[in-house]
Amino acid sequence: MTQIVPFEMVDDILATTGTVQARIRDLPSRVVVYLLLAAGLFTESGYQQVWARLTSSITVLNPATPTSSALAQARRRIGVKPLAALFALLAGPAAGAQRWRGLLLCAIDGTTLSVPDSPANLTTYGRQTGSHGGSGYPLLRLVAIVACGSRTVLDAVFGPIGTAEIRYAPTLFRCLRSGMLLLADRNFAVCDLVEQIHNTGADLLIRCKTNRKFPTIGRYRDGSQLALLGSVVVRVIDAEITVHTAGKLHHTGQYRLITTLTGHQFTALDLITLYHQRWEIETAFLEMKSTTLEGRVLRARTPTGIEQEVYALLTTYQALRLAMTSATDHDPDIAPDRASFTIALATARDQVIQAAGVIADTVIDLIGVIGRAILTDPLPERRIRTSPRVVKRAISKHRAKGTIDRTNHKATITITLGSTSSPAP
Repeated sequence: MTQIVPFEMVDDILATTGTVQARIRDLPSRVVVYLLLAAGLFTESGYQQVWARLTSSITVLNPATPTSSALAQARRRIGVKPLAALFALLAGPAAGAQRWRGLLLCAIDGTTLSVPDSPANLTTYGRQTGSHGGSGYPLLRLVAIVACGSRTVLDAVFGPIGTAEIRYAPTLFRCLRSGMLLLADRNFAVCDLVEQIHNTGADLLIRCKTNRKFPTIGRYRDGSQLALLGSVVVRVIDAEITVHTAGKLHHTGQYRLITTLTGHQFTALDLITLYHQRWEIETAFLEMKSTTLEGRVLRARTPTGIEQEVYALLTTYQALRLAMTSATDHDPDIAPDRASFTIALATARDQVIQAAGVIADTVIDLIGVIGRAILTDPLPERRIRTSPRVVKRAISKHRAKGTIDRTNHKATITITLGSTSSPAP
């Protein structure tokens, strides 16, 4: 933690945001920032328990033993700005981020996080409505742009569930620039958003509805067409994708993609195959919500506390991802997506408890303990990704029928473009 987020970085941010403590305290602002970051690792624990883990190995320094009230006051004292500034400083692609034909691959999407149902949170965030009574907890909507492969966060924005993803998205376009390719699902195939993305200089590859009509201005030999979407010239690609797993038909679907990559060097088959990389952002959200939070509700009972907590969670996630990518950069045989986030998270927790590397050493460890842990036990190169589409809640009436084979069978994907078929591994 102190290698990726060193003391000097935190002190500079505190000074810039005007949140340095006014007098000597048992809980100076720098310490409170690291407490909030550590809380993003130990999401199952209250702040007193997180403090106990932070100080368990430095008893020789006789650390303070603050009460729960003192920790709450310290968190309120520094507010949201230092955590937001820290995340903004760390956000961005890793040095070895995945590229395709020289373009930085990234994806945009949204998810939701549950917050405590205090009166203040209910007023700001609200519950999601629905035919089954709506959500049990108030929900926060998080929209992010993630670099594919390394899964580092380029930028993120969040707020009430009542605001749609496409309303949050324009705020994120500030991180786009020429040399990037943005992948997105059908929700983002809006004319206004496509024009805004195009104006940043970035290219796009977005799925849209199969029955959507476009003014055609040209055709390609593979059956795709050149068309206009507002003021943007796009290529429209239609395909039928059939997936076979374990020798059996698993799924067949019709896909229509739009892209600003209109050159003949980009074949329709290449672009259809590339679109699968959009799933990387879903995996990133899974790592935040399921692996890190373990499905738990956030802690804070005020909107300001929720903002502070989410920025701390994003910063901790980004720090872990940077450590993981730094390690895989030193081993060309292990791709970034083979690094286990679960192993990295567990190792990081151990490092915090042991207070390892709190004081900077003269020997610079480029890979680090986390890096060695994930390189020792990398994930398989290919993993089957099939699961029954059911709601796995005790109160739900939806149940999975039968069993599912989770063995690592290879999948065969057949992509049909116009009148031709091309198998992909």
